[in-house]
Amino acid sequence: MSKTPVIFVMGVSGSGKSTIGKLLAEKLSLNFFDGDDYHPKENVEKMAKGQPLNDEDRIGWLEQLNLLAKENTKTGAIIACSALKHQYRKLLRKGLENELEFVFLKGSFDLVSERLSKRKGHFMPPELLKSQFEALEIPTAALTVSIDQTPEEIVESIMQQLHLN
Repeated sequence: MSKTPVIFVMGVSGSGKSTIGKLLAEKLSLNFFDGDDYHPKENVEKMAKGQPLNDEDRIGWLEQLNLLAKENTKTGAIIACSALKHQYRKLLRKGLENELEFVFLKGSFDLVSERLSKRKGHFMPPELLKSQFEALEIPTAALTVSIDQTPEEIVESIMQQLHLN
């Protein structure tokens, strides 16, 4: 891996993508981008109403995140994005085949549900977690890290496994 990686921190809502992404970016002195900030208004409104996004809803959003990754290949970046399905990760990787990594934050439904119940002020209601787990296709080409640790331990594990420390 290059010294300035582009890393997608992925997983279901509530798995810690933003927390881990920010910590990892800070540790590596890279920019952090939260994929949620790039959702079109229609997607945010749909999720806020408790309606899960479908594949069509996500296409433009994923294309925008792919462009963001391409814009940051020279400087490196950490991007938080659910990337639930293989086809989504394929679209995110388009044109960047060997220039980015996926880090999958893996946790049980019960653990993530408990975390979501404590989260305030996010547009994604906890009720949509079931649809996220149903849509999730466990990645085979990603570094997988259990979220059953402290954020600092998770970041350290990622850095060790990606040989970044």
